[in-house]
Amino acid sequence: MKNLEGKCVLLGITGGIAAYKMANVASALHKAGAKVHVIMTENAAKFITPLTFETLTGSKCMTDTFDRDFQFDVRHISVAKEADVILIAPATANVIAKMAHGIADDMLTTVVLAAKCPKLVSPSMNTAMLENPITQDNLALLRKYGFTIIDSASGYLACGDTGSGKLPEPEVLCQWIEREIAYMDRPLRGKKVVVTAGPTQEALDPVRYLTNHSSGKMGYAIAREAMLRGADVTLISGPTALEPVPFVNMRKITSAADMFEAIREELADTDILIKAAAVADYRPAVVADHKIKKGLADAQNPISGTEETGLSIPLARTQDILGWVAENRHPGLFVCGFSMETENLLANSSKKLAKKKLNMIVANSLRTAGAGFGVDTNVVTLITQDGAEELPLMSKEEVAGKILDRIGEKL
Repeated sequence: MKNLEGKCVLLGITGGIAAYKMANVASALHKAGAKVHVIMTENAAKFITPLTFETLTGSKCMTDTFDRDFQFDVRHISVAKEADVILIAPATANVIAKMAHGIADDMLTTVVLAAKCPKLVSPSMNTAMLENPITQDNLALLRKYGFTIIDSASGYLACGDTGSGKLPEPEVLCQWIEREIAYMDRPLRGKKVVVTAGPTQEALDPVRYLTNHSSGKMGYAIAREAMLRGADVTLISGPTALEPVPFVNMRKITSAADMFEAIREELADTDILIKAAAVADYRPAVVADHKIKKGLADAQNPISGTEETGLSIPLARTQDILGWVAENRHPGLFVCGFSMETENLLANSSKKLAKKKLNMIVANSLRTAGAGFGVDTNVVTLITQDGAEELPLMSKEEVAGKILDRIGEKL
């Protein structure tokens, strides 16, 4: 998790069976460097002990508004002021109702009422209780008052029913906290960022395709970083083995033509376009209807050759996506391209910067150790019309941050 060092996260745990999951949330936040305060309702302590959270966080778990250990500190006020974000999870129907109507009759609801920081609520209860119009009205009230409601997961519930009302897994709750707290100033709030990532696959026949070695890791890292900075992010991704980026609109494509159509549809209201994908420059001129057998050509495809001499596959140029963007972009669009080279890195990349009318290009070389496809690090040079900045070996997450820092400066 990013940028949690020194931040204060307050976990409000209420009396639901899913309270046990919050031990993993508290532990993960503490390991990420956050200061974690836990407040438990009286009923929550019947499902999991306060000692568990005290051991995991190194802080006293709060259960009583009038705890004499805090007699010289108006604790519900000081804790409310200290918190950078509050997560109430699991949030029972009872506590949701109290918060929606300003009832403050225990330590948790008192702190929530006093706090001005962002508040996240993760409802967890029986499906019928969750779907009850009263509960839904209370959740709507919380949204009206600025609370963020985390949708419940669906599945088999402790009561034996199957439906919505499950508490999301700890890693999901941690993602919500990280998103809220990583960049409190939200430098990209209100910006739509479109990122392309991964390879394309250009079909030769129903079995085979032409592609490249791109893993998509760089583009996914950029999409995640832009999301954490508050942007509305769309990730247009070719086929990869990567997990989807949370809180990002995913558009999965296969071919260069698919990617062009996706970009064309997204471009009009996009503020920042970052083309990190490795898009094929060429595709088979004709796609065979059936699997092409070894060394055999027929009237249905233009493949020529024999099993002994090998096959000759005619190729056609794919759509020049950046070229099209250069001619169809709106005045406020910032375009960042990528350039993968094996020689003359600066010269070739600078030429592409000018030809494609880019605002910035990120250049790297396959010849550089730690850069290129499939690895978790990169060595890049950021090139604009003002000059070039070579960055040292970094993780792709760190590179993503540097790229967005530079774009932010230019904007």
